[in-house]
Amino acid sequence: MIARTARKAAKPAARAKPAKTTKAVAARKKAVKARTMVKADQPALAKPISGEDIVKVLELGKGAHSIELKLSVPLTGHRATIKSIGLDPVEAQPRQAFFFDTPDLALNRAGVVVRARRIQGGDADTVVKLRPVDPSAIDPDLRRSAAFKVEVDVMPGGFVCSASFKGVCSGKEVLDVSSGAMPLRKLFSKEQRAFYDAHAPAGITMDKLVVLGPTFLLKAKHQPKDFGRPITIEMWLYPDGSRILEISTKCLPKEGFQVGAEFKSYLAARGIVLGADQAPKTKTALEFFSAGLKAEGRPRRERVTQA
Repeated sequence: MIARTARKAAKPAARAKPAKTTKAVAARKKAVKARTMVKADQPALAKPISGEDIVKVLELGKGAHSIELKLSVPLTGHRATIKSIGLDPVEAQPRQAFFFDTPDLALNRAGVVVRARRIQGGDADTVVKLRPVDPSAIDPDLRRSAAFKVEVDVMPGGFVCSASFKGVCSGKEVLDVSSGAMPLRKLFSKEQRAFYDAHAPAGITMDKLVVLGPTFLLKAKHQPKDFGRPITIEMWLYPDGSRILEISTKCLPKEGFQVGAEFKSYLAARGIVLGADQAPKTKTALEFFSAGLKAEGRPRRERVTQA
């Protein structure tokens, strides 16, 4: 042992590596963890809308009544967003959204949405919606109805044109349907039922639909001091504690390009993330309650507990 040590000592000494102290290692691990956390907190980005897509939006807009520009805000930015736009939370109106579909969401796959919504004060509204649609293929007779609207929704990463047949009812009627005391078809007008029958998958009549809901939400209309048109803020609160915050504004199709640029500038000036992946409110609600029915093992009309 001593001889070998001596021979090694005769050679040029290798440059010693600095010893890794416990504190240095700990500090490095902490830095790596911090970088990982920051990366994880950053919202996933949506694919930008291409120039070709913008042309398609403008073309669809020619046959639409309006364009809605909307943005869902990442969860980490909800509180800061509400504060930055100057919204007073007490302006928000509570609502309950009830969707109707088959347990396996056959309507949703076919692009059909059936919804009723209770509004504070005892009122309610209904809608039968179809999406996507080609405005040029819509029956002119439908367009003559004041309750029928064609709209193009534009959000980061995509767009969709939809046709909606709206109606009104009472909040009590919605509760009666949800409890099974009243048939679902009676909640909708004759015109809405005809629109549904024309576009629902074959064999799926309204009496085969189940209640998916309710989802509680808060909705407020707000007029910013430094933006030239009203904006709508919706907070959807799901039973599992998750939530979606959406900001939107509407304009005439001919105003779409200009208002889109102004809306984008307004949001960016308040530090609101513009390119994050979007969280669809309706799809989230449908999938949540559909999963609940599967977990129960059988479809049923759920009785509503007052929120």
